[in-house]
Amino acid sequence: MFHIVMVEPEIPQNTGNVARTCSVTGSWLHLVRPLGFSIDDKHLKRAGLDYWHTLNITYHDSLQELFDQYPEGRFFFASTHGGNRYTDRQFRDGDFLVFGKETAGLPKELLLAHPDTTIRIPMGQNQRSLNLSNSVAIVLYEALRQNNFFDLI
Repeated sequence: MFHIVMVEPEIPQNTGNVARTCSVTGSWLHLVRPLGFSIDDKHLKRAGLDYWHTLNITYHDSLQELFDQYPEGRFFFASTHGGNRYTDRQFRDGDFLVFGKETAGLPKELLLAHPDTTIRIPMGQNQRSLNLSNSVAIVLYEALRQNNFFDLI
């Protein structure tokens, strides 16, 4: 199982889409506060449809709290500023795939502290970024592919 971490997500529809992706892949969703919406938000629920009851989800008050809870975890940080293509990394069961908020991404200090595990999705020059929920799906499905999709049908 993979862990998807969304740090301070701002758009409920993106989080709902990621929740749905996590549910259908058996991945664990970690949401790091503050959230830019209420978890009761109708757009969040609509995007996740009826998958909420099958979702494994944990809320954290900070990224440091998550790191402290999983001291042996392998964390990969997705960023348009990442030096490594996501396809050049070997993902293992239990890895954490970390994504930043829609408007700012992950903190620069975090990326500088973890250059070997900062990953990016290749894009055309002068393009800002992909949609967050699309980025999560792209990286997660590569990680699943590398692990023969575990028990997914």
